[in-house]
Amino acid sequence: MTTPLAARLARDIAATGPMTVADYMERCLFDPVDGYYTTAEPFGAKGDFVTAPEISQMFGELIGLWAADTWTRLGSPTPFVLAELGPGRGTMMADMLRATRIVPGFLAAARIHLVEASERLREVQRATLSSERIAWKVSLTELPAGPLVLVANEFFDALPIRQFARTPEGIAERMIGLDGERLAFGLRPGARLDEVAQARLAAASAGAILELCPSGLTMAAEIAARIARDGGAALIVDYGHAGAREPAGGFGDTLQGLRAHAYDDPLAHPGTADLTAHVDFGALGDAARAVGARAFGPVAQGLLLERLGLSTRAARLKRDASPETAATIEAAHARLAGPGPDGMGELFKALALVHPALDAPAGFAPDEEMGKVAA
Repeated sequence: MTTPLAARLARDIAATGPMTVADYMERCLFDPVDGYYTTAEPFGAKGDFVTAPEISQMFGELIGLWAADTWTRLGSPTPFVLAELGPGRGTMMADMLRATRIVPGFLAAARIHLVEASERLREVQRATLSSERIAWKVSLTELPAGPLVLVANEFFDALPIRQFARTPEGIAERMIGLDGERLAFGLRPGARLDEVAQARLAAASAGAILELCPSGLTMAAEIAARIARDGGAALIVDYGHAGAREPAGGFGDTLQGLRAHAYDDPLAHPGTADLTAHVDFGALGDAARAVGARAFGPVAQGLLLERLGLSTRAARLKRDASPETAATIEAAHARLAGPGPDGMGELFKALALVHPALDAPAGFAPDEEMGKVAA
């Protein structure tokens, strides 16, 4: 076996049978002894991947100004909860707070909470944000009551998914078992889904895979219910698709490993590689709307950032920069907003969840509301 966790997983599977993809992801990422986020330093050039806030300060600054604009649209409540899910190294929140110092009253009213389950990452965040008044929570449900402005960047892609396949015999769930001593994918026949998912997959071509993220839907509903009750808005940025709203319906196997900035077989290095899957933004928006919130998007990350002023901010930073620094800013601009394999602008998308009394938030257009898009 390639890792200590792989050996433990193999023993567990041998003893109790194959596990779902969701259970496998949960163990690989969050095992208290050998889990990826328990032991690894995933972020940055020395880690396994680089997130948008690590690429450039511009990303966090613009998200911060989005939060401040949202607070203003809410009527500038004092106090209010400013929360981030999965804050990584704390880079985005640091940039958000620096940018919003120009907004009168915003920081004085903010009660800042970071939702982070990993104690090791909490220590990293404390170092990054040592000068700020921060409270840490383990889960969303621990956030205090009151108006909420919440942001989540590359958080939902790490939530465990289940995978279901259309086979000639019917619908089967994709499982992880053993081929000899090695972890291997297999199928468990006779899977039953909710009526909508069952119909979608039954109508798909043979071999099609449908991914569902129950914990993501639960979390989106919890955020939305809180927003509908207490007021507020949430901005979710991640890579993914619009699910059933897209021609392909969001079908496909998107489970992937990331290790040393390269794609990795998701079964190859349990506990020492990141595991992610594309986010179904359409499903998240539907879950939010079902409990009374409005949902806008998803829109491409590049479009969102340009609407929020990315080009203007990049030009301002380059104005007084050296040629070398200006080139770095240009490269960051292209990576954050550009298309293609080297750009995040189209693959990454943004979804906004808002109180039913609010109109389209900054970066979103009225006709981009879910359920209200013009034909």
